[in-house]
Amino acid sequence: MPLGPTRLTPLVTVEPPPEPARVWPFPIRTALLGLAGMVLIAGGGMGAGATLIHDPLLANGAFNWIRYGHGMMLATWILYVGLGLSIWAWIRLGRHARAGRVNHAYMIRVIVMWIAPLLIAPPLFSKDVYSYLAQGDLALHGLDPYGVGPSALPSALSDNVSIVWQNTPSPYGPLFVLLAKGIVAVTGDGLTSLISGVIAMRLVLAIGFAMLWWALPRLCAKLGGNSSVALWLVGANPLLVVHLIGGAHNDMLMIGLMAVGVVFVLDRKHVAGVALLALAFSVKATAVIALPFLIWVWMRHIPLGTRSYRFVRAASAAIGVFGGVFVLCTLAAGVDLGWIPALGGSSIVINWLSLPSGIGQACYTVLSWFVGLGDVQPFVTVARTLGTLLLLYILVKQWWLAREGGNDAIRRAAVCMAAFALLAPVTLPWYFSWALVLGAGFAWGTAGLTLAACGSVWLLLITYPSGGTALYDWGYLFVILGVSVLAAVSLLKPDPLKLSLRTISDAPEKALRHHP
Repeated sequence: MPLGPTRLTPLVTVEPPPEPARVWPFPIRTALLGLAGMVLIAGGGMGAGATLIHDPLLANGAFNWIRYGHGMMLATWILYVGLGLSIWAWIRLGRHARAGRVNHAYMIRVIVMWIAPLLIAPPLFSKDVYSYLAQGDLALHGLDPYGVGPSALPSALSDNVSIVWQNTPSPYGPLFVLLAKGIVAVTGDGLTSLISGVIAMRLVLAIGFAMLWWALPRLCAKLGGNSSVALWLVGANPLLVVHLIGGAHNDMLMIGLMAVGVVFVLDRKHVAGVALLALAFSVKATAVIALPFLIWVWMRHIPLGTRSYRFVRAASAAIGVFGGVFVLCTLAAGVDLGWIPALGGSSIVINWLSLPSGIGQACYTVLSWFVGLGDVQPFVTVARTLGTLLLLYILVKQWWLAREGGNDAIRRAAVCMAAFALLAPVTLPWYFSWALVLGAGFAWGTAGLTLAACGSVWLLLITYPSGGTALYDWGYLFVILGVSVLAAVSLLKPDPLKLSLRTISDAPEKALRHHP
């Protein structure tokens, strides 16, 4: 019997130790599958890519047969087999990312493996890199690349420029002209040095890829996304790898600078961020779309004052920094503002990937069934004008809706980039990468990722390896649509066609949130 009052001892619950997170091995088979695909793409590109008119490596060598007849057919098949393996590997890697089996460090290693063969491949799916080098050659010889086209300076460089752009002034910013001028100054303008010029241009543009690798995990940390999924969606995406590295497009440098600039502004390093955006604009004008949205972000970071005061302060500082950096780039390049009116030169390209251009062509085709019509150009011009007005409305509305700043401003900037790609007078497949970069940092649901995978594969394949468009080859488009849908479904089901002799299963999908 107790001698005094008793006190109940509280029940202590011992929590079991947390289960250690499973460490998944490096996805070596998927990485090697994609590497094999890229090697085949690079090898097939020797005969089927946007090759030189007179290739000093193949002209008198034992493999010159790969450029003609059955040899070229074989090279084309090799390249398309490589594309198939690359798409397959990318989808497999996407399943790893969605299931949480790879972190962003693993993802970057895979991407490096995949882009390496393309750094030394012939230009793929585009001849634009020859235009870049020819424009740099013009500047190097004292000619104005904003006043004349590559044909003004006959050389091995200008000989390989597409006939469409022979007399078209450069529509690219002063920083890019300066970079192209420096590359030609180092590599020369002869036929042999043209190959080293293409490789040097790729290495410069690959700096933009490295910037993406740095920026995407940090964007995810700010915007709530999953870093592995973001790197898969953008960095490993064959649309970007094959077109922007293999095709050597300056969009690669532009989106890299833009992504890092957005990270800096979100991290309250406003001056540095806007300066990087100005550098991106000095490569390609599209980057300026992000500036008004970053002003809202900057304004939100100003703690004191009325809303009008904070807006004026942020806008004046951002425009001052942006304009100052742009002026310095222009002075360093020794050029004027002629590239801005030259932006309209690309309007000579008409394809239905641009929604207004497609509507104009469709109206012309339908009406021509009933009445005799002349040129299609008036229809396209009217449709493009209406499309431009619609684009301006979307840009202004999205900018105003983003006035609270924060993450929503970046989301709406991505929407505007996508709208620009759809409604601009001229649209090329890799233009959709602009919006993808800004949007990759957000959390993506299954439907969004599936649609992005389908669209990426389709956009990858609608251009022929030599640089011509396949947008009017309707049988081919039907086939690649089936391939794109199959790839998207395969992101959700490892073996949708039930072709494997063994059961394939993925680990349960985790929520698409940021993983360190």
